[in-house]
Amino acid sequence: MESLRSDGRRLWDSLMAMAKIGATSAGGSCRLALTDEDKAGRDLFVGWCEAAGCSILVDDMGNIFARRPGRRDDLPPIATGSHLDTQPHGGKFDGVYGVLAGLEVVRALNDQGIETEAPIEVVVWTNEEGSRFAPAMVSSGVYAGLFTRDYALSRTDSEGLTLGAELARIGYLGSEICGSHTLGALFEAHIEQGPILERNETTIGVVQGGQGQRWYDLVVLGQDAHSGSTPMAGRRDALVAAAAMTLVVRRVAEAHPPHAVATVGSLSVHPDSRNTIPGEVRFTVDLRHPDDGVLTQMGEAFRAGCQEAAETEGVALDIDEIWHNPPVVFDASCVSAVRQAAEGLGLKHQDIVSGAGHDACQVCRVAPTAMIFVPCAGGLSHNEAESATPEDLKAGCDVLIHAMLAKAGTAA
Repeated sequence: MESLRSDGRRLWDSLMAMAKIGATSAGGSCRLALTDEDKAGRDLFVGWCEAAGCSILVDDMGNIFARRPGRRDDLPPIATGSHLDTQPHGGKFDGVYGVLAGLEVVRALNDQGIETEAPIEVVVWTNEEGSRFAPAMVSSGVYAGLFTRDYALSRTDSEGLTLGAELARIGYLGSEICGSHTLGALFEAHIEQGPILERNETTIGVVQGGQGQRWYDLVVLGQDAHSGSTPMAGRRDALVAAAAMTLVVRRVAEAHPPHAVATVGSLSVHPDSRNTIPGEVRFTVDLRHPDDGVLTQMGEAFRAGCQEAAETEGVALDIDEIWHNPPVVFDASCVSAVRQAAEGLGLKHQDIVSGAGHDACQVCRVAPTAMIFVPCAGGLSHNEAESATPEDLKAGCDVLIHAMLAKAGTAA
């Protein structure tokens, strides 16, 4: 088995074929969750898996499980996978690499006629990005028992369409109860989405776990007024208050170096008129840290700072914490399997903590889990210019194969 490798060209070609679905003018991909483009990507993946001899199961959150049988199908499967949905201006590799690396594992095993002891499965998790339906990772969250099914299916997009209705519309509302499909272990391959591996000239990141996240929706209410006839001293400008709160968010992260990060990612101004003082601003805040105690302190400081800014500007403020995703530590045995696979393949590797959230960070609460990172150019992701080399992607897939075989075993 030591000589078993992935077909790097086939993996790359599959990635490029998927990237054509929802292709953007700047070279990226736009397949928002449960849009027609997401359906087309799912259909292509399912077709490829069926051609590779896999059976397909879809649960009632739209998660897809493509199964390659093992010698003992009574054993829980050793799984891998990620997501096919993207950001509005997403790249070619975020999520999709983990899915298609899993497909390449199946194809490579087929090429060599290798029968595993336990089944192998490739998973597509629904709505990982959260860019259309918040919060992110909601379907893997239901799988892990972090959200209820009713809550997840009731999430709405900006047009008021629900996640459940859109799942049904595109034909991926399955009958299997989400969470009832047991996994023996889960490995997720992913681009790093950060600069550490590239800076260290390291091919493989052995991911130890993921940092925690707190997401907030904020509404600032001031008073609409004429921009020309309202004196500065009498204004209740919601946008000025929101700008001060944005600086609070930045200061909170800067107060907890080096790991803390904080972002205002979406902001809408009403009535959105050139000559009217804004009376309402809605915006989002994303706080992250690998220590949940520090993350809690960040949340408290953020709330206090925003409330002070609201009082200074004479506006009302509502802060709604829509999601708390605590930091996670991955399964020691699965992490060891990744490290040993990298060592056996002679690949330079290092331990790393994920700065981004991933489906694996949800599933690890109910199944042994680990992740494999490969570098991406400049650490850039959630961007159409996102880039990774065929060589690094193949190396990550080779590690994935051997880590999964270590858990699945091979039939005598």
